[in-house]
Amino acid sequence: MRCPKCGFRDDKVIDSRQSRDSSSIRRRRVCLQCAYRFTTYEQIERSDLRVVKRDRTHEPFDRRKLVNSLAKACEKRSISLVTLETAVDEIVHELETSGREVPSATIGAKVLEKLRVIDEVAYLRYASVHRRFEEAGQFVDAVQALGRRIKPNALQPELFEPDLAKAESHPMSPGTHDAETKVETHGRV
Repeated sequence: MRCPKCGFRDDKVIDSRQSRDSSSIRRRRVCLQCAYRFTTYEQIERSDLRVVKRDRTHEPFDRRKLVNSLAKACEKRSISLVTLETAVDEIVHELETSGREVPSATIGAKVLEKLRVIDEVAYLRYASVHRRFEEAGQFVDAVQALGRRIKPNALQPELFEPDLAKAESHPMSPGTHDAETKVETHGRV
């Protein structure tokens, strides 16, 4: 490895660790001539993935473009970089296992799948570009489609446990329902 400071070719590895996701190895090195310390990363060489664009042209897959498009859709949203990186890693892994040439529509569909789970506003932003929305009606349709699906949110637990809500809705004596003993279920059945 050539030293980035002096260009000398001999160095010594002083520390070697796996990355958090175990996809690469981080190595700390020291130049044997100028004692400059630097970091290198070792990764598996991946096959050349090619993207088939809408106009049928081909171009090499660029991970940075994928990251930038996700970041743009999630701009000014409370989404961590770790979440975005994880989504990108999963998308890239799916693409690499699907073949050497991938249509851009497939990439867009995979991004939409991930964004639908991560953040609905980011999903709509990305969908408006990917699906080329030209009218407000298309936005309305997309919002209504999001509203029709069931939204399980792991970060927000149920307000009432199902068994507890049923038990509280039936007081001790079924005939006495006064203001103190009545329990509302707030729309839950």
